Amino acid sequence: MSRYLIADAVRADGTAIDVEIEDGTINAVRPAGEADGDAYDKDRRYDAAGRLVTPSLTEPHIHLDATLTAGDPAWNESGTLAEGISIWADRKESLTVEDVKSRAERTIEWLVSHGVTRVRTHVDTTEESLTGLEALLELREEVADLVDLQVVAFPQDGLYTREHHEDLLREAVESGADVVGAIPHNEYTREDGVKSVRTAVEIAERYDRPLDLHIDETDDPGSRFTEVLASEALKREIGSRVTASHATAMHSYPDAYAAKLVSLLAESGVSVITNPPDNAVLQGRYDSYPRRRGHTRIDELTAAGVTVGIGHDSVVDPWYHYGVGDPLDAAFVLVHYGHMSGRADVESLWTMLTDANASIFGVEDYGLEPGCEGSLVVYDAPTPFDALRTRAPRTRVLNRGREIARAPPRTATVRRTDGRREIAYRR
Repeated sequence: MSRYLIADAVRADGTAIDVEIEDGTINAVRPAGEADGDAYDKDRRYDAAGRLVTPSLTEPHIHLDATLTAGDPAWNESGTLAEGISIWADRKESLTVEDVKSRAERTIEWLVSHGVTRVRTHVDTTEESLTGLEALLELREEVADLVDLQVVAFPQDGLYTREHHEDLLREAVESGADVVGAIPHNEYTREDGVKSVRTAVEIAERYDRPLDLHIDETDDPGSRFTEVLASEALKREIGSRVTASHATAMHSYPDAYAAKLVSLLAESGVSVITNPPDNAVLQGRYDSYPRRRGHTRIDELTAAGVTVGIGHDSVVDPWYHYGVGDPLDAAFVLVHYGHMSGRADVESLWTMLTDANASIFGVEDYGLEPGCEGSLVVYDAPTPFDALRTRAPRTRVLNRGREIARAPPRTATVRRTDGRREIAYRR
C-alpha cells in the first residue's frame, strides 16, 4: 500500500487541512492536525506549514513538437502568426525523432516542476514524414510516470492547402493521436475552412476522438468558423468533447454577432481555451493604433456558462520566444491583458487553471475530496492571490500519490547598511 500525507495545508477557501492519499487516491481530508503523521514514513509526508494546496494543474494547449526552437533557423521579428508559421515550415524540414523527444521532454519537466500532471500537445501533421507525431506518441509512453499526455493531430498549414494533408491527418489519427484538430482560418477560402471543420468532425466521430481546433485565431472580424464548429457539435450532440482554441476574432466581432455566438457555444456545450502569452504578442500586429488586445470574450463566455480554460500555448518557439512552462505565468498575463485584475477575478482565474482545464482534458475524478485523484500541488504562498501574484514556487508536486517534483521556498538576501536581511515573497 502506497501512502502520502500533506499536513497543515490551506485550501483556496482558507480552510486548514491534512490530506491523506492511499494508492493514488485521496483517502481522507481532515482538519489540520488531525491526521496521524507518525503513521507515515518521513519521505512520505510533508508539512505544508500553512501553504496553499490545490489539485494538480493541467496544460490544455501547447506545441511540444516546436518547443525550444526559437531562433532556429530565425527569430520571428514581426511577431506575427504568419511569420511564425513560415519559420516553423523551414525548421520542421530537419526534424528527427530524437530532436523532438529531447526538446519536448525538457519542456515537460519544466511543466511538471510547476505543478502540471496532464498535458495536451498539438503536433503538426502537415509535416509529411509525421516525425513529430512519431516522436510524441513514443514520448507519451515514456513520460507516463510524470504526466498524462494527449496528442492532437493538428494540420498546421491547413487541411486543404495541399492535396494530401487530409490523408496525413487521417493517418495521424489511425496511428494513435488522441484528439483531432484543424485550423480553418488558415485555409485559402471560407469554403475550404468550413469544409475542414466538417471533415475534422467526421474523422473524430469515425474514430471516437475528441476535437480541439485552432479556430478564428485572427483579428479579422470576418473569420467566423467557431459558429460552424459549435453548430456541428450541437447537431451531433458532441459538445462535451469539443474545444475551440484561441477564438481571438471574437474580440473584433460586432457585439450583436458575438452575443449570438456566445449563446450558441453555451447551448452546444463546446469549451474554449484562451492562450494569453501567445495571443498577447501575436494579435494586433496589423493594427496601428489603437492596438487590440487579442483575447477572446472570457467574461461574456463564462457568464453564459461556457467552460473557458487557459493555456500557455508556446514555450520558446517561433510564435512566442519566452516562457518556462508555468501555467501561472499564462494566468498572470491574462490578469493584465484580460482586465482581470479585480479581487473577484482571482477565483475566476483559478477556476480556469484548475477545474476548467481538467474538464477540457476529460478528467473525471478531479478535486480535493476523498475519492479524487491524489495528484496535488503545494505552493509557497498562503492564498490563491499570493500564489498568482508571486508565481510562487511549487514546493511539492504529487502525481497519484507519488512525489514527482519539489522546489525550495523563494527568498532573497537584502544588504542593509546595518547588515543583511533575508526576505521571502510570502505575505
